[in-house]
Amino acid sequence: MCESRQIKPADVLNGESPLVLVATLSPVAGLDRFQPAGFPEVGHVIYKAPRITDGKLWEENVCIVDSPASMANHLESVCMRGPHDYELVDELAGMPYLRCVTGEPENGKLPRDKREVVVTSLTEGHRIASTYFLKGQCIDSDDPKKEFQELLAEKFGIVLRDSKKAHPPAEKWWNVFSTIFRYDPNALVHGVLFPQWQIKIPRVLTAHLEAFGAGRVDRSGVKFDRLGKTTSGQPIFAVDDATAREIRATFILDVALVRSFGRTNGDAVLGLTETQKEFIVALALWKIKRLLERPFRYRSDCHLECVSLKRGADEVTINVDIKEAIQNAGFKVPKITDVKDPGITDVYWPRSELYREAGEEKGEAEDRGDEEQAEA
Repeated sequence: MCESRQIKPADVLNGESPLVLVATLSPVAGLDRFQPAGFPEVGHVIYKAPRITDGKLWEENVCIVDSPASMANHLESVCMRGPHDYELVDELAGMPYLRCVTGEPENGKLPRDKREVVVTSLTEGHRIASTYFLKGQCIDSDDPKKEFQELLAEKFGIVLRDSKKAHPPAEKWWNVFSTIFRYDPNALVHGVLFPQWQIKIPRVLTAHLEAFGAGRVDRSGVKFDRLGKTTSGQPIFAVDDATAREIRATFILDVALVRSFGRTNGDAVLGLTETQKEFIVALALWKIKRLLERPFRYRSDCHLECVSLKRGADEVTINVDIKEAIQNAGFKVPKITDVKDPGITDVYWPRSELYREAGEEKGEAEDRGDEEQAEA
């Protein structure tokens, strides 16, 4: 049996684009059924895909087990220590990311051991572009009252003047790439959107999870109200499962997009350096490897394990040293001595603002006649 070919970040960065990897998955414990993504009263999606065999056209049932957006969430979750533990795994120590924190300041400052982490840029769907970060305060900066979005606009090179909607001049896009890389490189892997600044960066890594030759399995569940404290009685509800001939996860890495994040102009580097672009590739490959190297639970009844990983017809393995990639990336992090990982950027929200109901905030703003706040 021949050895599988190795996929390495440097080779990928300098190779063909896109890189396409296909993993064949199977339910754990030899089960036939699994639970795709679905919604109440809709269930999961099965569509008919055209196929041609021996010149004859036929249709195959294909089930969408997880969308690219859901797969991005799964690929980010493997970076964390656990579903309810917002610290990065040891391998990613030193990789920058953001935390939204709150707490009760002491003498105008909030010590790091007193900070309550609310969300991070790896748990928020909009990543660095989330309101949790943009409208938070740069608590560790020289101006702790400054909003993080003001800092970003300055580093992006966006001139806001009297308008909140603007866009970076063409030559400032290099600042956009390098700034996002400095604060949240994960956002470059999975894409990021700042609609207020007309900045949209597509996904570098797109993943699909689909089942082929799929069949729908309708079953039911029941809820028991043993104490009789509700009016629902004993409801019976529908559950949608599926079976399939084959389950495949397809990973598409847009290497050309990564290469566009930086270039040289004479002796000057515009945007990301070669080692920084290699880190983006390394992080994407590490995520794929981490997701597939052990059985992964995509949802309650969708526990899948990898059977094979291929590039075209060839069996492959991913060879990536993410610790070395982080070290070589040259992240410019603040010199903070009282934090375990200096790559972390904390943005602060007062507890009273963070946990205020959206409707309550709007009503209070209207009572004050604060039109701008009310529109927010």
